[in-house]
Amino acid sequence: MGRRTEVTDKFSHCLESSHLETQPYRFWLLKDVFTEGVSQAIKDLPFAPSSIEETEGRRETHNVSRTFFSEENRGKFDVCRDVAEVLQSEEIVRKLEKTCWINLKGSYLRIEYCQDSGDFWLEPHTDIPEKLFTMLVYLSTDPGAEDWGTDVYDNDLKLVATAPYKFNDGLIFIAGPNTMHGFHKRHIDGVRKLIIINYVRDSWKARDQLAFPDQPIG
Repeated sequence: MGRRTEVTDKFSHCLESSHLETQPYRFWLLKDVFTEGVSQAIKDLPFAPSSIEETEGRRETHNVSRTFFSEENRGKFDVCRDVAEVLQSEEIVRKLEKTCWINLKGSYLRIEYCQDSGDFWLEPHTDIPEKLFTMLVYLSTDPGAEDWGTDVYDNDLKLVATAPYKFNDGLIFIAGPNTMHGFHKRHIDGVRKLIIINYVRDSWKARDQLAFPDQPIG
């Protein structure tokens, strides 16, 4: 069995066993998203963390230093290629659509590799409408990492829940007007690694961030 087949089977099982929360909005908690070998290979990718003193609570503050499973990185790293091809596949897209009650036809795959450290924080926010789907997969095993999960807020910006942060576990939500989330400031002693998987609309301007900029889903 090839690695892509193993990744597909593992990812499908993960979605089938996901846990749905409905308050303050729908989000899915995931366990064991990828095979152990693949999750470890993603964690070990040789991308250096950016030296960022202040994000101002937004990742886009430092767009030039962000890393993606782009065409270039798919060509350089087998795990980037394999994961992107699985998430681009008809089988997995259909599974995501069925699980999350969405239509991804015509969208584009975007996978960001994030490495947060120091006094990192993200202000409570909703994703822009161009993002049809958001999934986070956590990748760190540093001491204290269990406190590094994504924060979920209600419309009054009250912290309702923090997603469990565990190596190879994750979180899915579908962007909407009430899907407030963020990361309240706390010191990260180490590197908080994760990938953020989006399917975005055709209007997405930064085509260099896309895994397959000329291949829409479906």
